[in-house]
Amino acid sequence: MTGAMIEFGEVSKVYGGATAVDRLSLSVPRGRITVFVGPSGCGKTTSLRMINRMVEPSSGTITVDGRDVSSLPAATLRRSMGYVMQAAGLMPHRTVLDNIATVPRLNGVPRGTARARARELLDVVGLPQTLAVRYPSQLSGGQQQRVGVARALAADPPVLLMDEPFSAVDPVVRHELQQELLRLQRDLGKTIVFVTHDIDEAVLLGDRIAVFAVGGRLAQVAGPEELLRAPADDFVSGFVGRDRGFRHLGFFDDAGLAVDGAASVVLSELATARPARWAVVVDDAGRPAGWASPESPGVLVSGGSLHHAGATLRTALDAALSSPSGRGVVVDDGGRYVGTVGASEVIAQADRRRTEAQRERSRGGATPGAAAPDGEAAPAGPTSDGGRRLPVEEG
Repeated sequence: MTGAMIEFGEVSKVYGGATAVDRLSLSVPRGRITVFVGPSGCGKTTSLRMINRMVEPSSGTITVDGRDVSSLPAATLRRSMGYVMQAAGLMPHRTVLDNIATVPRLNGVPRGTARARARELLDVVGLPQTLAVRYPSQLSGGQQQRVGVARALAADPPVLLMDEPFSAVDPVVRHELQQELLRLQRDLGKTIVFVTHDIDEAVLLGDRIAVFAVGGRLAQVAGPEELLRAPADDFVSGFVGRDRGFRHLGFFDDAGLAVDGAASVVLSELATARPARWAVVVDDAGRPAGWASPESPGVLVSGGSLHHAGATLRTALDAALSSPSGRGVVVDDGGRYVGTVGASEVIAQADRRRTEAQRERSRGGATPGAAAPDGEAAPAGPTSDGGRRLPVEEG
């Protein structure tokens, strides 16, 4: 079944004399991730909370699967949806297993059945079964957020509301949770409304992105590629950022990118190596360990990110720009050294791919060889139509 799962019809929310959400009309497609993004005070969280009536609208209508949410008891409505918040919101006096089983138990599911479902969900969100008997205070922040996601999924709701769920964890854990969400969505196909203030997170996760401006105005709704390519106004352009061209590289994979497979230096031979130019130092398994510099013979120079062959031009450019030699290191799926690539080569390839994409758009076709944002594979069709993207390992 396709079409809109959630519909906002001229919805406003006014607190006193201040408008938090201004006549919002928006369709949230079924089985996709729709991201609400914008600066603080723009009404994105208020809009999310009006879906499950944690906040009541001042005017307008919201329907979920064709039913006006105001026609349902608030408690019943909330139990029919998953909800994940920033601080997980776990009950400290209950074990992980009983936290996850909360909503099924409220819905009348027997304790044993609810706990069995909770154990299944530990595997789904990537948590070991040994955590089942622990309490929230015994978990890391990332583990708590995974439990929060499992709890939201426990009643198998068609709609999942996520209010800045990953903003309180460190960047490494945040990346892991983002990739986990994409994996779950690939498997489960929920209708997800996700709130964030981070445009990079929005572009990574969203099939469609709704950009809110201060005052609760909906400034633009678009797929991530369209949003970066064609911001609707100066506000959207400024919010997306002047480096949106760099982000846009995340929509092209590295097919056709020239890689220099120059010889490397084995780590055990570094002390006697006298490279005429910068050379990649590899270990006995062929994995990059650093750089050998012609100016500092025998010294291992660290630095620079890696670009996994087949990933996006964005990671290729990042690898080149972060490298002490000015060339990014390319590795295969096993992490073994393939070659190097320079920033100028990446930019030239990006220009070629952009020209190809513009030519295809003028003909009304899909972008050939387009990739999704970093960490994802290409969608089946143009990103502007909300096509689902599947996660892959990020370079």
